[in-house]
Amino acid sequence: MATFLDFEKPIAELQGRIDELRETANGGAMDIDAEVGKLQVKSDKMLRDTYLRLTPWQKTQVARHPERPHFLDYVTALIDDFLPLGGDRAFADDQAILGGLGTLRGRRVMVIGHEKGSDTATRLKHNFGMGKPEGYRKAIRLMQLADRFGLPVVTLVDTSGAFPGVQAEERGQAEAIARSTEQSLALGVPLIASILGEGGSGGAIALASGNRVLMLEHAVYSVISPEGCASILWRTADKAADAAEAMKVTAQDLKALGVIDAIVREPLGGAHRDPAAAIAALGDAIEAELAALEPLSADALRRDRRSKFLKMGRV
Repeated sequence: MATFLDFEKPIAELQGRIDELRETANGGAMDIDAEVGKLQVKSDKMLRDTYLRLTPWQKTQVARHPERPHFLDYVTALIDDFLPLGGDRAFADDQAILGGLGTLRGRRVMVIGHEKGSDTATRLKHNFGMGKPEGYRKAIRLMQLADRFGLPVVTLVDTSGAFPGVQAEERGQAEAIARSTEQSLALGVPLIASILGEGGSGGAIALASGNRVLMLEHAVYSVISPEGCASILWRTADKAADAAEAMKVTAQDLKALGVIDAIVREPLGGAHRDPAAAIAALGDAIEAELAALEPLSADALRRDRRSKFLKMGRV
């Protein structure tokens, strides 16, 4: 059964009526095709109109939708012969940040990203996509391996932020994030970063300091969550919608500001309504960016990356 967000309640009610009509007609005594068709047209129009005017806070809700495809869904669909590589060779293997070697449409690549999980058990296993120091150190190790063998790096970012626990801080969370960001900027191979859902704080930028940063249409990318921002500014998370508006968290705002390079269109109603189409669209975008960057030398790639980030915020 589909999960509807709060602002989708009118659509949910229409869909409920359609489902009831279909159940009523299961015996075959009633011909309800015409009525169902009318309601479906109305539902599709309502969905289209709703998603054409989403607020930043509503986009945040879409980005967090529990049925939205995550790292492993993209890897399964896009990466052939995926070979997961684990561990930071120092402490542990963080399951919030996954990575490994594979083939993306004929190109050998290193894929690294956050995995949030899709149900209670996997969300706990992957710590809701909140990486720990060993996760970012694993990412550094895999980026260095890719650099050594001349393999492009593809990162899939989807996290509310790095894990803020005491033990993570004791093991050097801030340094691990900084070192991962540094390694991303130092790579002599192309790095294509994609924001799948949430791109939160340093936990996201540690894997998103790429030559090209792509962002799904209804994803969000920010220095802090809207709730966190509201709690600081207004002392209440109830102002999260206002914070989301002020922070410019949407793909459309960030493209206009030059923070990201391209927006990848999602299926009508969000990636969760047609994961296969959303995944294929991102695959096309990554493939095109890799083809454009392949001819560049290692020094040119570093200069391109440095220039990109130094330009941000300049008037």
